[in-house]
Amino acid sequence: MPGFEIFGKEEKKEVCDVLDTGVLFRYGFDQVRNNHWKAKTFEKMLSEKLSVKHCHLCSSGTAALNIALASCGVGAGDEVIVPPFTFIATIEAVLNAGAVPVFSDIDETLCIDPGALKEKITDKTKAVLVVHMCGAMAQIDEIADFCKKNGLILIEDSCQAVGGTYKNRALGTFGKAGCFSFDPVKTITCGEGGAIVTDDDKVYNTSHAFSDHGHDHKGDDRGLEGHEMLGLNYRISELNAAVGVAQLSKLDMILEKQRNFKNIMKNALSGVKNISFRSVPDPKGDSATFLSFFMENEEKTVQASKNLGNAGVDACFYWYINNWHYYRNFTHLHNLSSPAPLPLTLIKDLPDYKNINLKQSDEIMKRCLSFLIKLSWTEKELLERVDKIITAISL
Repeated sequence: MPGFEIFGKEEKKEVCDVLDTGVLFRYGFDQVRNNHWKAKTFEKMLSEKLSVKHCHLCSSGTAALNIALASCGVGAGDEVIVPPFTFIATIEAVLNAGAVPVFSDIDETLCIDPGALKEKITDKTKAVLVVHMCGAMAQIDEIADFCKKNGLILIEDSCQAVGGTYKNRALGTFGKAGCFSFDPVKTITCGEGGAIVTDDDKVYNTSHAFSDHGHDHKGDDRGLEGHEMLGLNYRISELNAAVGVAQLSKLDMILEKQRNFKNIMKNALSGVKNISFRSVPDPKGDSATFLSFFMENEEKTVQASKNLGNAGVDACFYWYINNWHYYRNFTHLHNLSSPAPLPLTLIKDLPDYKNINLKQSDEIMKRCLSFLIKLSWTEKELLERVDKIITAISL
């Protein structure tokens, strides 16, 4: 990853199809678009790839999360269990729904710990929003079973894990809805784009309408379509979808390359003392966007991170201090700062987001380093990188 590393003639061809017609809008203009329907094509391709009944494209992964929550009926005052290691968009989507994010510990999968969920349930709990972080899966079968037994909605944030599977089933298809991102630095990219996938007809129809001002999309004349609900504008453009069509056709090649590079790195690092690798419930299904491992303690991890930087090893992440991905640094949650008061602020007895106690997660993240797997490396560059990493973490 990311997909922009392999832009080529395929993406240019798909984009030119759209520009040649002048139709950038995903709906209507049938007579002049020369039968080019890039959003519909992408949706059909992704549905088939994931073996899921429905796919709806939207403007971003963040939009997909907002749409999924609304379409699954998550709203004002509902509690949604979320992991502390994610991108802030996961939390923003819950807040924008008027719901309450409730943080629950991760385990060494770097995803939410199914064993920690029980203590987070209250009579207001509506859903679990699991994030398949850094390209690999949570213990999704256990989480799905927990949700089923407790009458909770399961929504999957698979924004970082397109192409990943668990026991040959696509990530994003275990819950009521799954969400994907195709932003500039994802495995496949549209520039900006996202998708909601589901086997539930009602969730799909609601998603399609909600993302387009409530249009029911039942008529040929857009001006005469019905409006069964309020909605917002989360549409994707045909230009973005066109890039995605070309990128999705390359996904198998991308996954093969990522998995090969990751195996080379992991095999080389397996001889380093006192490190252990991230737990991956189904290694064959890992999309292999990152290689993550744990060091002995926080002090050695901090020193290794500095050594890696000094050695010029880029795309190395110490998430514990990262501003985007770990809850400790979501300082805008401490006072729920927003240009306007959030609906959440009307709710009494909110969690104290400034003083959350997630000791298990902290102990894991203090020792974790992650390395992005790039598609553009030559094997020589990869081996040189591995040598630098081994030296840096062994000092």
